[in-house]
Amino acid sequence: MYIPEYNRIEGRAVALAFMQANPFAILISATDNGPFATHLPILVREVDGRVQLRGHMAKANPHWKSIGQDQESLAIFHGPHAYISPSLYETRESVPTWNYAAVHVYGRGTFFTDEAPLRQLLQEVIGCFDSSYAAQWPSLSEQYQSRMLQHIVGFEINATRVEAKFKLSQNRTRAERENVIKSLSRSADSAVGAVAALMKEQGLGST
Repeated sequence: MYIPEYNRIEGRAVALAFMQANPFAILISATDNGPFATHLPILVREVDGRVQLRGHMAKANPHWKSIGQDQESLAIFHGPHAYISPSLYETRESVPTWNYAAVHVYGRGTFFTDEAPLRQLLQEVIGCFDSSYAAQWPSLSEQYQSRMLQHIVGFEINATRVEAKFKLSQNRTRAERENVIKSLSRSADSAVGAVAALMKEQGLGST
């Protein structure tokens, strides 16, 4: 994606933390009929210095057949976003824009349907997103569990490239960034307020 240098995030730890905090991603792969996208939660971890993505999708979804070693897939992790009014700038001749954060992960992957690795993956997913369900899942009948596992396909993608872009008014003056943060912080929309919080986390405000 297009990333001006002042919006580029180089730190691997920052990108990993962002993806783990915003795990509901868009996975895109190439097919004979063009790009195919699926919205789904993805587990993110670092293995031997490389970002690795893991997840599962319905077997009825043909997308998994396009996840392979011979071509790259793209996972887009997107966070909070907000409209930025030019009224918040000191210079009158300014245009409106949008602040946001996103991480793109490109990589080649594999898929698996064997029950043992699928069970392990589900345990990780449940532990990450619903620890209270972790006690319920093992109590379900073996027949039910096996039937559910037969309807999903797991995947694992090893990243070949990670691009992180935080467009958070870095090119504006400190006073203008303060105006943006104050304005967004007053919003009743939690996503808008989260942009202000992210700007503060990135040291773009006074506090």
